[in-house]
Amino acid sequence: MAPVVHGLEQEWGDRINFAFLDIEDPRTDAFQRQLGFRVQPHFLLIDGGGTILAQWFGLVEAQDFEAAFQSVAP
Repeated sequence: MAPVVHGLEQEWGDRINFAFLDIEDPRTDAFQRQLGFRVQPHFLLIDGGGTILAQWFGLVEAQDFEAAFQSVAP
């Protein structure tokens, strides 16, 4: 998934902030629980107020992400 996500980041990075969470870092445990992390990979689209707008689990096609991005990005 890394090539897909990094490609999307290059294309959409001027309109959407991409953040990557290291699930093996114990300092992120509370954040993982707050987000409801269940499996890897787990992708979330979160608005500026912290509301989860969409989430995906497992392998995801780039066009699925792009459809969600288009619905929220200026």
